[in-house]
Amino acid sequence: MDKSFRLQRFTQYGIFLAFALICIALALSTPRFFTIPNLMIIGTQVSINALLAFGVTFVIITGGIDLSLGSMVAVAGVTAAMFAHPDTYPLLVPLFAGLAAGVFFGAFNGFVITKSKVPPFIVTLGTMTIGRGLALILSKGRPISNLSDSFNFIGGGNVFGIPFPIIILIIAFMVCSVILNKTVLGRYMYAVGGNEPAARASGINVTNVKMWVYTLCGLLSAVGGILLTSRITTGQPNAGAGFELDAIAAAIIGGTSTSGGTGTMTGTLIGALLIGVISNSLDLLNVTSYYQQVVMGIIIIGAVVLDSMGKKDR
Repeated sequence: MDKSFRLQRFTQYGIFLAFALICIALALSTPRFFTIPNLMIIGTQVSINALLAFGVTFVIITGGIDLSLGSMVAVAGVTAAMFAHPDTYPLLVPLFAGLAAGVFFGAFNGFVITKSKVPPFIVTLGTMTIGRGLALILSKGRPISNLSDSFNFIGGGNVFGIPFPIIILIIAFMVCSVILNKTVLGRYMYAVGGNEPAARASGINVTNVKMWVYTLCGLLSAVGGILLTSRITTGQPNAGAGFELDAIAAAIIGGTSTSGGTGTMTGTLIGALLIGVISNSLDLLNVTSYYQQVVMGIIIIGAVVLDSMGKKDR
């Protein structure tokens, strides 16, 4: 077994080992970690970041990036909140409005990126600002409150003792895994990210693939925005600030290659859980949250370095 193969296997499965070791260490250091209430808290806290991370995993696999995730969370949340007042509209209306806002923004990102040939970093940096401005315009710069109980149940309710956000997370993970592993679109994503000129030469419609990818990313960001708005029972125009960084971090930590062509939903989920567990453990151990940013930065750099070493050897 040569060095390249061993390094490739480590970058693929090392995150699982790291996650297991961290969980074992936390279980030994604080008995509160492996309790059902605490695990439910972790799952609920992780749900929104994981949803965004699933979406950006699609994008990064195709060789792109999306910095507008946090703004899409705000726009979708504010849009849904506008229609979620009690005795005004049925629950489907705010849900559809919020999801439509995310889909529109995601499709807009894909359209501009594919038609203008401007790098995704620049385009989504611009739409990040546009989205934040629109959220402030729609809400008139003020939180939108007095939401219906049925809407608030989405982020704060539970089914048979399981928080509803965790149920949504599980469903989203299963759907995204099927899309990535069992559909033609998923195979095309890997092909485009691995070698875009070769993908074009083989007859793949790269423009359509990227449009689908950014639209899916917008849809998942909208789901996260609706969850967040329901959870805090308020449509906040400043919600989601910095969420894109945590989502991208979860994808990269989970093994998604920054240069495209590699990544799994399982790895991304573990990456999101790892971020959540580290944050939760710092709280349980009464460690200031400032250290979380330092730890996450080190982990991200380490993940990127390992990915770069693996590509270089291969």
